[in-house]
Amino acid sequence: MYFRDSIIAALQMIARNKTQSFLTMLGIVIGIMSVIIVMSLGASAQEFILGQIKNYGSNMIAILPGKPDDSGAPASAFGIVATSLKNKDAESIINANNPHIDGVSMYVRGSDIITWEENSVSTTFYGTTASYPEIENSIIEKGKFFSKDEELSNATVVVLGGKIANELFGEDNPLGQKIKIRKSNFTIVGVLKTKGGNFIQNQDEEIFVPIKTAQNVLLGINYLDFMRMRIDKTENIDKVKDDVVEILRTNHSIDSPEDDDFTVRSVAQALEAISSITDILKFFLVAVSAISLIVGGFGIMNIMLAIVQERVKEIGLRKALGATSNDIVWQFLVEAVTITFISGIIGIVLGVSISFLAAQIITALGYTWPFIISYDGIALGCLVSICIGLVFGIVPALRASKLDPIEALRYE
Repeated sequence: MYFRDSIIAALQMIARNKTQSFLTMLGIVIGIMSVIIVMSLGASAQEFILGQIKNYGSNMIAILPGKPDDSGAPASAFGIVATSLKNKDAESIINANNPHIDGVSMYVRGSDIITWEENSVSTTFYGTTASYPEIENSIIEKGKFFSKDEELSNATVVVLGGKIANELFGEDNPLGQKIKIRKSNFTIVGVLKTKGGNFIQNQDEEIFVPIKTAQNVLLGINYLDFMRMRIDKTENIDKVKDDVVEILRTNHSIDSPEDDDFTVRSVAQALEAISSITDILKFFLVAVSAISLIVGGFGIMNIMLAIVQERVKEIGLRKALGATSNDIVWQFLVEAVTITFISGIIGIVLGVSISFLAAQIITALGYTWPFIISYDGIALGCLVSICIGLVFGIVPALRASKLDPIEALRYE
């Protein structure tokens, strides 16, 4: 009975002090809304990133130059240029004839503004191997991919991504045309079918040349940026990784794992590492956004203290009629919790609505962005709003309970 009456009193108080109540509740609304948005967009972003990696297939292994740090990330992930990975490393892996390896591809990359007649476009060019389409699940739309002989002979041939081909040639047929890359002319032999990009790579906006041509003609280097290999079955990944590590240690004359100058990672490991990183970022952002809840809590305490001052006579009358100090504390705590709970519900509704709108906008921009609402986040929002009411309502409630009824009745 007391609980229901206290809630009714809280709602009446909010109705009497609309502007003051709105400004007080605003801090809690914004705080809960921020937490919901961060948790929702964080979960959606995590799923988006992991989905992009999964598109490569769970049976993929990547080899990067440089020793991994303690977190497992390769040196190249921190912008460090490592030159320890060579063509002969890939050749040794291929020549080992491991029955579980379906294919190996090598990569180097650079950027340039490529031109054809009056048209030009800025792009990333990859030097790679003839096995690229099989490793990356790419489809040739026009012409062909360059051959193994062209890969080994410094041939100045190029395959265009679908978007690049359209930007340079429009409706014209690009096959057989010559484009200029870093002052060298390349003959177009093929165009890849458009398949959409991801945050790792967008082949539609890239061009591809033979690996040795890129190294010798375009970049002047003798090392690889990375390698990728596709494994026949996911259950064979660990065994293949061990075999590859042994081959690389032999090539690099390494006796101890602490001296490794390369990093071998599977897609499964990448998923695990990125999940850990995104979880940390997500909870850090939630913690930052929760600061506004503390500010809102002080607002609740201030308005409740003001309300105590306004209702001194009411408190005195209740005590004169037999209400105990505990009854007064309970009344004001319920009122504070009611205000914060209503604020929390409003914040949750706004947070879910904004997250949904953001997902629709991002999807409209061409990304596969899932709309994910964390029910744990909603439950947390309700719980936090109640706790804020209890914590920040206790001081006004105690102050009200300590009022002397005789003095309160005399109060003007």
